[in-house]
Amino acid sequence: MTTEILLFGLAGVLVSAAPVLFAVIGETISERAGVINLSMNGTILLSAMAGFAVSVETNSLVLGFLAGALVGALVAAIVAFSSITLKVSQVAVGFVLAITCRDLSYFLGNPYMGQVGPRLGLAPIPGLSELPVIGPLLFRHDIMTYLSFVLIILAWAYIFRTRPGLMLQGIGERPAAAFVRGANVNRLRYIYVIIGGALIGLAGPMYSLSVKAGWKGTISGLDGIGWIALAITIFGGWNPLRAAFGAYLFAILQWLGLVLQPLLPGIPSQVLQVAPFPLMILTLLLVNIGDTEWVARMLAALPERTRHAIEKLLRTLQAKPPASLGVPFERD
Repeated sequence: MTTEILLFGLAGVLVSAAPVLFAVIGETISERAGVINLSMNGTILLSAMAGFAVSVETNSLVLGFLAGALVGALVAAIVAFSSITLKVSQVAVGFVLAITCRDLSYFLGNPYMGQVGPRLGLAPIPGLSELPVIGPLLFRHDIMTYLSFVLIILAWAYIFRTRPGLMLQGIGERPAAAFVRGANVNRLRYIYVIIGGALIGLAGPMYSLSVKAGWKGTISGLDGIGWIALAITIFGGWNPLRAAFGAYLFAILQWLGLVLQPLLPGIPSQVLQVAPFPLMILTLLLVNIGDTEWVARMLAALPERTRHAIEKLLRTLQAKPPASLGVPFERD
């Protein structure tokens, strides 16, 4: 594999990870506020269809992306109203919405199947795109991929380095204490869930208008991405930087499946295409396996140095959700 091909492949990894990043960070914000939005998979499909349809009808990429964000925000608003105001199970509502949005996308998207629409073009950054190695790797992408880089830093800085971000953590960890400090917990939860939903909604048109341009219904290859994004949110420990690592890891595994396919002719191509999904699930299991009793017993039988090394690795991977995640807040 030549350096040029390697750089091209890695640049493709950054592009294909961008929509997953938007979805993961949107879900991270929602769950930091204490609300689980399990509608992600359906939201991505519906927003992909809606973004493509609007772009085809208006010949405007901007309106297509806005339509995707609006779909995500509206679905998230339903999640917020059901769970915060009506206090219905967040898991039940999210799961029903995931199925409903998925089926709606297939039904409403039938007229747009196979149509050719606008596609987001590359926007190389003058000067920087000509730099060796990092130029083609980082500075020859479309605007949404650039925004994904910025989103990682902004989300991390907002959550961990600003006063509103600390309040966001508070309403997800100890909402009663945040309320005592003057926070309108339920109103803030509404705001953050809808913002998170809009970011999830942007992931859809990033696929249908860029990464996998067009709308192909059930063969679009998008069904399941939302569940992977949810797993990456957990793997990321509700931290945008670690979540970004998870999104890029998933994209690299997908790329490796394509690279290894001609080198391993004896393995069916479907196995390599599907492999990233169970591998991410395995990674997710490693995040939560450290506190189990049977792992503790196994580690106790190992030599001390080996045991300490494995324990350190498990502590690094371990992630705990916000303490009040999924718990409605009620004023006493």
